[in-house]
Amino acid sequence: MGWELPNKNVLPMLRIDSHQHFWIYDPVRDSWINDDMAAIRKDFLPQDIAPVLQQNGLDGSVLVQSDQSEGENEFQLNNAAKYDFIRGVVGWVDLQSPDIEKRLEYYTQFKKMKGFRHVLQGEKDRAFMLQPAFMRGISLLKKYNFTYDILIFPDQLKHTLHFVKAFPDQPFIIDHIAKPGIKNKKIDEWKTGIEAIAKYENVYCKISGMVTEADWKQWKNEDFLPYIETVIEAFGPDRILFGSDWPVCLVAASYEKMILIVKDFFSSFSPGEQEKFFGGNAVKFYNLN
Repeated sequence: MGWELPNKNVLPMLRIDSHQHFWIYDPVRDSWINDDMAAIRKDFLPQDIAPVLQQNGLDGSVLVQSDQSEGENEFQLNNAAKYDFIRGVVGWVDLQSPDIEKRLEYYTQFKKMKGFRHVLQGEKDRAFMLQPAFMRGISLLKKYNFTYDILIFPDQLKHTLHFVKAFPDQPFIIDHIAKPGIKNKKIDEWKTGIEAIAKYENVYCKISGMVTEADWKQWKNEDFLPYIETVIEAFGPDRILFGSDWPVCLVAASYEKMILIVKDFFSSFSPGEQEKFFGGNAVKFYNLN
């Protein structure tokens, strides 16, 4: 596949899908799955993705929350305990809680719990991440060696810039390249925001979730090129990660078609750069075993 290290005496780095989900479908909790997304209106569990990862040459994945509850953490940590291919979990905690430090301390006992995420993209207050109580919670993550996944839309990039500025030592990662309007070829405002945030070296970016921001039925590989190029130029080869956003990606593409977009793009990159993107950077950012 062109991913081998040049030095054959060195074991290859793990190949990691840095962003996927599991759920037992609940029509109330999962109401975000609308009629247009009927393809994913069902259960998705570890046994469903394990063969898909294997078929695509991947050694494991990072499992990311999709429900904002601590019950979700229990569900996903149980999955991770049963399946070795799940290398890490990104969960959810109430970062605004007065007891947040106790909750963070509690989760340190789970070695696969790597960090947390809040669905900032869904908040009515587009600057939600700048609320004092939320920022207090974020300020405690580094103490317990937890990462933070930033899930936003492009209109929130300007607020996110102030957010990451406030925590220069906290490992952050932008999910789904901040969901630009690929379908409508919107790029200017998003590009300006991404380039500003990328100047902070504690911020990484997942090249993931792109097919769901494109025209689900008529997208072409070239639709994604200016967005991928922008992210690589801004973050460089050491701070970009491959992620599938499986099973959400299935509304627009099979896993194989989705990964082929980035395989084709990165085929001209050096073996070392490809290895970083397809696993090495995920191992580094999430401190995976």
